[in-house]
Amino acid sequence: MHMKSAPHLLTEDRPEYERILDDALRHAHERPDLAAVGERLNAVQLRTMALDATALITATAATEYEHYVKARQELRGPAEEAGEDSGVGPGTGRQNRSGAGIGAVITVLAPVLAGTAAFIFLLAGYLLKLLSPPPSFASTMVTAGWFFAAVMAAAILAAAVGLLITALRNGSASQPSEDAEDELPEDVARAREAWRHALLERGILPFLRDALADPEAGRASRTPHRSANRIPKIGYSSPDFTSPDEGPAAGPRPTFTSPDFTSPDFGGPEHEPD
Repeated sequence: MHMKSAPHLLTEDRPEYERILDDALRHAHERPDLAAVGERLNAVQLRTMALDATALITATAATEYEHYVKARQELRGPAEEAGEDSGVGPGTGRQNRSGAGIGAVITVLAPVLAGTAAFIFLLAGYLLKLLSPPPSFASTMVTAGWFFAAVMAAAILAAAVGLLITALRNGSASQPSEDAEDELPEDVARAREAWRHALLERGILPFLRDALADPEAGRASRTPHRSANRIPKIGYSSPDFTSPDEGPAAGPRPTFTSPDFTSPDFGGPEHEPD
């Protein structure tokens, strides 16, 4: 994994980032610098803003996170190689899956085949016994039918025991995955703890302090028609609108006058036009 700049937060680590953020908000009132939570911005609003700024916050702990990711990859790499060297490679896995598939087929088909054989032999045997005189092999067919019935019962019991063992094995196998965090090597655990501490102290807490100290965020959160999911980011300011009359660029307005209508030069009879 080549990291030329601050590494992006991987998907598997995002729940851990949200957990650290939620823990910081949950204990915000224990810190004097975060005691203003709930006055202008509540915990839900701060959480939304912090999630929107995930890239900026995680960049403050980029060095620790890169070290943690590399240590975790080094841990996973040898484990996979050891599995291949110990014979648990792709070929062995296919053989194991093939063996498990054959066993499952036998477990399913054995009761069905035995039950079918038992039904056929018992039906044929008892029908032959109804004849007079019955053939000599009628009793043999009835005995074979009861034998296959016993095989069917044993196969069903074996299948039930196999399912129980498989369920117990899967349950015990899933238990270590829940406690895998406590079983990490010491170097990986130290790298993870260093990333958590840096993320909290250099990223999340300063972001929350800046958000609480920003008056614009506080006024935006009190605007009735804005929801918590639409809180503007820190540092945002609305554009400055001015009226047309203000500013040196305002020029003179055009004026309009009504046209000057005058009557023609017309007089009485004594004034005749030339």
